[in-house]
Amino acid sequence: MTIRVLLADDQALLRSAFRVLVDSEPGMEVVGEASDGAEAVRLARAHAPDVVLMDIRMPGTDGLAATREIGADPALAQVRVVILTTFEVDDYVVQALRAGASGFLGKGSEPEELLTAIRVAAGGEALLSPAATKGLIARFLAQGGTGAAPDPARAERLATLTGREREVLVQVAGGHSNDEIAERLAVSPLTVKTHVNRAMAKLGARDRAQLVVIAYESGLVRPRMD
Repeated sequence: MTIRVLLADDQALLRSAFRVLVDSEPGMEVVGEASDGAEAVRLARAHAPDVVLMDIRMPGTDGLAATREIGADPALAQVRVVILTTFEVDDYVVQALRAGASGFLGKGSEPEELLTAIRVAAGGEALLSPAATKGLIARFLAQGGTGAAPDPARAERLATLTGREREVLVQVAGGHSNDEIAERLAVSPLTVKTHVNRAMAKLGARDRAQLVVIAYESGLVRPRMD
């Protein structure tokens, strides 16, 4: 199955480079290009791509606002947004994840990292880029970077998790893959995937990236500043 990709960046030269890279990869194709957030939302609704590569800083409607619109549209529930940013330590990143983004990737990443991010996002196993350490989100939350008030409804949903689901959620928040979690908990990767999916359903999370934010915001996992 071909992964359909939408490119959203105000730099035409960069979009062209991304298009050449994506279109040259078997099983991927670019279905549209947007130069600002408003156009990205319009094209997402028109083409229903699997993945949107979204620049976070664009004129007019920026990538954060566009991500929020896409994430709030039920018709685009299957669209995954990967934020592209020059600065991976940007406090907009967590806001983008909370708005529905599946993760983020630095513009300086290697081509294969970008292609891998597209595949991972399209598969629903959204992750952060290798350069984004697992403590990055924790640092933002510890500094109050999200500006979000506690969500009582989310806290109540957290209480519905089983002991094993909470245990798996803690491991997900630690940045571990399903295989790593399976090894740590002495269960099969399929069992881990089942627990992750159930946790996402109970907590209303689109993917693993949002599970990480929920784990920290709810206090289930405490930020580490080291």
